[in-house]
Amino acid sequence: MDIQALSVLLLAMIVILAAAVIWLAFTVRSGQESRHREMLSDLHGGLAASADRIASRQSEEGDRLRRVVSEELERNRATLQTFEKGLAEKVDARLGEIGGKVAERLDEGFKRTNDTFLSVMTRLQTIDDAQKKIETLTGSVVNLQQLLGSKSSRGALGERQLEDIIRNYLPDSAFEFQYTFRTVAVRADCVLKLPDPTGLLAIDSKFPLENYERMISDGPDKVTPGVFKADVRRHIDAISSKYIVPGETGDGAVMFIPAESVFAEIHAHHRDLLEYAQQKRVWMVSPTTLMAVVNTARAVIRDVETRKQIHIIKDELGKLGKEFARFDERMKKLADHIRQANEDVKDVAVTSRKITDKFAAIERAELPGEVPAIEAVPEAPQLSVVPKAE
Repeated sequence: MDIQALSVLLLAMIVILAAAVIWLAFTVRSGQESRHREMLSDLHGGLAASADRIASRQSEEGDRLRRVVSEELERNRATLQTFEKGLAEKVDARLGEIGGKVAERLDEGFKRTNDTFLSVMTRLQTIDDAQKKIETLTGSVVNLQQLLGSKSSRGALGERQLEDIIRNYLPDSAFEFQYTFRTVAVRADCVLKLPDPTGLLAIDSKFPLENYERMISDGPDKVTPGVFKADVRRHIDAISSKYIVPGETGDGAVMFIPAESVFAEIHAHHRDLLEYAQQKRVWMVSPTTLMAVVNTARAVIRDVETRKQIHIIKDELGKLGKEFARFDERMKKLADHIRQANEDVKDVAVTSRKITDKFAAIERAELPGEVPAIEAVPEAPQLSVVPKAE
């Protein structure tokens, strides 16, 4: 019986006792007070004994409940400890597994990050190198623009290109730089000394590039193609008037354009300039076409030099013909000697064979009439003698 049941029982007994007291109060008036008092005494003694038993039983139940609760708490505590230990082991194992995977992922991520970083550094280095090259190229372009900023600088660049091409393809005797004409006080950048009837061919290398650069640019100083064409026409007129000297030069002059792009621009979009230059007997050439002109000039010079040496070749061929005739005559004489020696060898061979046969017959003691007929002596072999060249 638990504490709650005992409490209910005690409460019920108190209610009964109260009811008995009330009942005795009503029955006192009837004259049974003494009897009732005895009954109340007995009832009070019974209630006291019941209360003592209830208190004792309640104390025992309380001790039992405390022991049960204490034992249950111990079992729960042991179970909880076991559960906590197992949970801790599982958590540690799981954390270890997770830690291993996390470490693996971190290592892999670190490796990828490192590879990415190295790749980025390599590309940054490449970009840095390219930037340095661009800066160098920009500086070179600026220097080139500064170099081409004046007519004298452009002229020096054109003369340098012209000199490199001429010196690489022609002998020194076929050209001259900074040539001054005898009849007029004019100096050409270069002249080609070609055979007659061409004679001297002047080459000018100071092509005007200012308005061409302005024509193809997008800056505020951009000009129209007409301005560029006017510059070229003036330059053609200047070359025709200065470098075509009657009686001293050929019937034309060469305008050297040091840029293939300018040469292509004129041929593609300004054909009237080409026709005008032909009327003025001025030939436009670029570095590439100048090589073809120089190669042609070299072939002409070589042909003329070859013609100059024709009489020497003829004399040498005449001498060689005489020597060959003398060789043929001596060869014929040697052949006659060889043929005569061959015939003599044949005769000597026949005589030697007859003598040998006679000696053989004498050794066999044969009579002269019984000597067998001498067999035909085989023809001696032909001798092949190679004459010794004088």
